[in-house]
Amino acid sequence: MSKLSTRSVSLVRMLSLLSLATAIGLVTALLLQGHSSAAERHATMAAVTTPASSTPSSAAGAKSTAKSTAKPATKPTTEPTPEPTPKATPSAPATAAPDPALLSAVAQAQGAVSVAVTDLSTGQSLEYGAPGHSFATASIVKVDILATLLLQAQDQGTTLTQTQQSLATTMIENSDNDSATSLWYDIGQDGGLNAANKRFGLTGTVGGTQVEWGITTTTAADQLRLLRQVFTSQSLLSPASRQYIQGLLDQVESDQRWGVSAAASGDNYAVKNGWLPRSATGLWVINSIGEVERNGHELLIAVVSDGNTTESGGISLVQSVAQAAAASLSAG
Repeated sequence: MSKLSTRSVSLVRMLSLLSLATAIGLVTALLLQGHSSAAERHATMAAVTTPASSTPSSAAGAKSTAKSTAKPATKPTTEPTPEPTPKATPSAPATAAPDPALLSAVAQAQGAVSVAVTDLSTGQSLEYGAPGHSFATASIVKVDILATLLLQAQDQGTTLTQTQQSLATTMIENSDNDSATSLWYDIGQDGGLNAANKRFGLTGTVGGTQVEWGITTTTAADQLRLLRQVFTSQSLLSPASRQYIQGLLDQVESDQRWGVSAAASGDNYAVKNGWLPRSATGLWVINSIGEVERNGHELLIAVVSDGNTTESGGISLVQSVAQAAAASLSAG
């Protein structure tokens, strides 16, 4: 064989080997690519079919952790509730304790005496004396009768008649008993009074039976609740009804302006008193309720008493207890 032929054969062999190597490389690359695609498809399917409760991947875990960390900021109830600051949740006004002067005044009672007072300017309050004891109202119930009459008129969408207005004036300003009896019938006697008092929030007041409105029984605390209906906006009575009662209480005749008015620092007060000698014992019921201005503060005061040997002695007791209670509230 010639040299040229030998070289041609060698070249052909080399090209054949190169072609074989290239083919093997292509086949290997295709196999690897196919394996990679299969792995990716498997991973994709695994991700789609994995239930939500399964263990998350590291990326999902980081996201979940971030959400968990954010929850306390959006749901503070998951964290212990911190103690509120005084500014955010101010404390309720304190109840004043009776001072020595009030203790001494109450100790002078020949029978029983009880007082309830609240300062509308501060919300501070005080109740003292004869716990659990019920007192006959005598004529202070006339305020309750008028409040009941006005509430019933509001319910019916009417106003007081001219006759009722005239009776109300003499009942409050002059403490006329016949006028009170007429309006007592108008409200439905004790049934009407008790129904209204339940709505007013009174819990210890029971209307007298038949025409005996003066022996309605009550407590100082209940009379204070009634005064709130008359003198504050937290009331079932309309502004016009409240102003009507207040106007009459401002005009009580001069010889009946004793009582809780003794606690006022000036002449700005509204008052209704009750006095009744009990026929069985001859002892006096002496009561006084009203609103007074004391050193720039508006006070509601109720003092009720029984077992007084004289009318004048009972009046002195009520006035001294009212003064001492108002002073205790100021001191507290």
